[in-house]
Amino acid sequence: MYLCLCNALSDLQVRQAVHDGAKRPREIYAACGCRAQCGACTKGLLGIIRDGASAPPGASANQ
Repeated sequence: MYLCLCNALSDLQVRQAVHDGAKRPREIYAACGCRAQCGACTKGLLGIIRDGASAPPGASANQ
């Protein structure tokens, strides 16, 4: 599922970045080679950060 439409970032990419150590949205963008644009995805990114990527990067939060 896409979380960031501006940068075409999927939830899997975001979870992988958090799993690899990203602790802020800007760190997720940097890990994925992009920058924040409209900011509509920030709430979703923060939710994944708060989860602490407790699930493996390939797992969906809605399982």
